Amino acid sequence: MPDSASLVARCHAALDLAGHQADIHHLRPMPDTGLAHHHLWLSRTGNDWVARIPKQSQLGLDARANLDYQAACFSRTSESGHTPALHDVLPPSTELPRGALLVDAIRGRPARLPDDLPAIATALAAIHAIPLPPAAQRPPLLAPDSPWMGMRKELASQARWLARADLDPAVRQRIEAELESLPVALPMEEPRLISFDAHPGNFLITDSNQAVLVDLEKSRYGLPGFDLAHATLYTSTTWDLNSHAVLRVEDILSFYHHWQTAAGSKTEGRDGMATRLICRRAMWLWSLTWCAMWRARHGEAHDASSRGEDWSAELSADDLITHVRGRVEHYLSPIIVEHVRAELHDLESTLLT
Repeated sequence: MPDSASLVARCHAALDLAGHQADIHHLRPMPDTGLAHHHLWLSRTGNDWVARIPKQSQLGLDARANLDYQAACFSRTSESGHTPALHDVLPPSTELPRGALLVDAIRGRPARLPDDLPAIATALAAIHAIPLPPAAQRPPLLAPDSPWMGMRKELASQARWLARADLDPAVRQRIEAELESLPVALPMEEPRLISFDAHPGNFLITDSNQAVLVDLEKSRYGLPGFDLAHATLYTSTTWDLNSHAVLRVEDILSFYHHWQTAAGSKTEGRDGMATRLICRRAMWLWSLTWCAMWRARHGEAHDASSRGEDWSAELSADDLITHVRGRVEHYLSPIIVEHVRAELHDLESTLLT
């Protein structure tokens, strides 16, 4: 991981090249809390900004394409009023090989669950309500003809790491059986703009109790059920230390109800609920296969060429890697796999019978 002083100095140089130095009074490193970005708080004349400096591309894109993708994520979701505004893109350079995005700094506290679930549901409904552009205007964001088939392909790609992750044999067998049980088609498939990274740790709650989703590099045109799952699955609500909570089934049902009310009548009906529950199972399996992939890959050497994916532990602070390792081991343990399966069964029994 680069030392903070070096990162600040390099960001200063990149900001100077972009003509922003006159307005910026101070750069402050923010805690290293994610595997995809370093963050610097920019105190400036007017509203403060945050510099999001990529460590890697989770979508396997080169440096410029990764910035273009993330810029589109922020620009398009900002119509919701629940995400930071994008102000500029610092291109890849000697100082910042993967460049950076400059976005609004959000002053807020971590989400408290379950109390803030209604605010999170409202924020997600606002993002999902953004009008769908014509197909030709959806790139660079991912926009498969069938978001469900796109998810199945992504799951298959990550599942290749199961054999190399040294898992408990019973856990690997369970994950593979769950993957095999996913349907080929859904009862209802209506793509919308989604976050695809809506776990509660990615939200800040403002003084006006508005939920703001601050991490957006994986947005795409997909199924809202993926976001609803990611906001309330055990593997999401217990990921971040600051928003850690174990939800009751009643909390999850209330969250879905709040989202459905905010989203409107088009989401009603048995087919819609069945689709959302299948998406929930798929999102859980996405999380488990990601954990297997990280378990197999985090010991790799850092890619000095700064291209594409890079899950090397060398890019992040030791305490962050220790935290991620602990979460990964926990989620891949037999008792937690069975806990989430039981929760899914309870939700299906309640909502579909």
